[in-house]
Amino acid sequence: MRDGFWKNLPINDWTNKEWEGLCDGCGKCCLIRLEDEDTGDIYNTDVHCKLLDGANCRCTNYENRRDYVEDCVQLTRENIYELSWLPKTCAYRLVAENKPLFDWHYLISGDKDTVHNANMSIAHMTTSEIHVKVRNLPRRIKIWPGEGD
Repeated sequence: MRDGFWKNLPINDWTNKEWEGLCDGCGKCCLIRLEDEDTGDIYNTDVHCKLLDGANCRCTNYENRRDYVEDCVQLTRENIYELSWLPKTCAYRLVAENKPLFDWHYLISGDKDTVHNANMSIAHMTTSEIHVKVRNLPRRIKIWPGEGD
């Protein structure tokens, strides 16, 4: 990846490796979210997608995830500007909003564990959706570090 690509190059000039490399590995985008039907507000839970490895915050079947999780949203250079539910700390959202990456992002720190060490990931703090009944999800709403107003 080219040094500083996220701040020096237009998003459409990034390679696929750079696009994928922007992910900080926090796992927050893989949380099960609930939407208030009246207000449209989105709430995160402490329940993650069945494909997420809750220890390392990585998808266990990334290439084929949409075959197993019908509503998995693939982030693209076009849709990141529209996905208001992306975590406030998400590097894709930050780039879309012309904001700098956080110091704990590995592209800044040089260490992929920094996101976990800074307690900005969901590593070891969630449960797979296969263990939680849908009716119990409202009791699992959680505000994650960096996500509160």
